[in-house]
Amino acid sequence: MIVRVWEAPVVPGLMGEFCAMMAADVVPPIRQVDGCLGAELLCSTDPQEPRVLLVSRWRDEAALRGYAGPMWRVRPVWAEQELRYLLRAPRVAHFTPQG
Repeated sequence: MIVRVWEAPVVPGLMGEFCAMMAADVVPPIRQVDGCLGAELLCSTDPQEPRVLLVSRWRDEAALRGYAGPMWRVRPVWAEQELRYLLRAPRVAHFTPQG
């Protein structure tokens, strides 16, 4: 299993709107992708550092490549409509569970 963490800082004042949009329009389709074992949206509670994490779990590298493309290790997946909410482009990191 590979855990993918998508992280982005959100424009102050737009956190609620952005999280609502992500929860309604982004997370449900990801959960339907073949090989996705689950996805969770985490929205910061710190108004001084508004940011969002989208944590998704994938069966294997092939499943993640099918979702994010051949550059899955370095290229985040995001849509143009999300740009107005973000202070910068999102970043991704990947992890494997241990233990």
